[in-house]
Amino acid sequence: MRWLKFGIIIVLFFGAVYAVSMTFVDENKSFTIEKEINYPIDKVYPQFSNLQNFTRWNAFFSENKNMTVQYYTPYEGKGSAMSYRDKKDNDIFGDLFIRYENPEKTLKLQLFEGQKNMPYAIDLKFVPQNDKTKVIWFIHTPKQTFLKRSLNLISEDFWVNNIDQSMKNLYQILGNKVDKEMQRESIKFDSLMVEKEDSQLLLGINVTTKNVKDALFKNIVVNHNKVSNYIKMDLGKREDEYGEPVLITDADNFKDKEVSYFYGIPVSKKEGITDNNFSFRTINSSTYYVIFYDGNYAGRVKAIQQLLTKAKKDTMRIGDLQQTFLEEPTADTKTIMKLSLPVYK
Repeated sequence: MRWLKFGIIIVLFFGAVYAVSMTFVDENKSFTIEKEINYPIDKVYPQFSNLQNFTRWNAFFSENKNMTVQYYTPYEGKGSAMSYRDKKDNDIFGDLFIRYENPEKTLKLQLFEGQKNMPYAIDLKFVPQNDKTKVIWFIHTPKQTFLKRSLNLISEDFWVNNIDQSMKNLYQILGNKVDKEMQRESIKFDSLMVEKEDSQLLLGINVTTKNVKDALFKNIVVNHNKVSNYIKMDLGKREDEYGEPVLITDADNFKDKEVSYFYGIPVSKKEGITDNNFSFRTINSSTYYVIFYDGNYAGRVKAIQQLLTKAKKDTMRIGDLQQTFLEEPTADTKTIMKLSLPVYK
């Protein structure tokens, strides 16, 4: 009985201390977080105003593999909305709404957690700075009951950490997306160039097929669809999580009646694959003779011969030719590709 009384006194004491300390904690909290990202406003803003884009890089959603998300029309701008739920933790669910939009300047969002009636108010301000964009987050937390005010002591740290990681994710996504666009804009077709390229990891398929009329290109289209569908559907990769498809083959096999090649798509890392038809292949970093080609697929032969002639003239040893499709292969009458021949002394 004595220990029971002592325990009650201890509980009451700490309860009184907590109650007194909570009188100094605000019932809600407001704070501001500023971040700068090295991409222009027209690239950054759509990543916030479109909630399907937003959940791809926001760490709260993207780093929880158990999170399921449902989007509601309109999918972009004022009036768009989404709901989320953790499949393994029933306490994690909520709704996010875009309540106001001033394009490329301001967004106002409301986040409802669980069954709470009071939302987080998230106001975003976008400030263009030449080729950079400053994003200012104004966070206003919902009112907490007296007994839950201690949550306000940790809420700011949670938001700061989440936004830090989220903006890093966004930078990587925009890097993949914008770099591709910039490369397309700077292409010089039919000019032979020398480039140093980094190593790549490809996931793809080994193929042998006939090299008659348009049979080769039709076979390439079939295998492109196989590899692309496997990466998108089976592995769940999104557009900015993989690179442009590469066909690797002997440089001069365009003269052969039968052609063997590896068709793969660049990915960031190896992971478990369940289909034995697919395999990984690493392209080592090297110096390349390069030509960008636009035209009929059969016409690429002339460009390949230019690369081979240049290598022979320079007395360089060569590796396998890489044909990078800058546009998905669909019609042999219109192909846009980068032909890369690795060369060595």
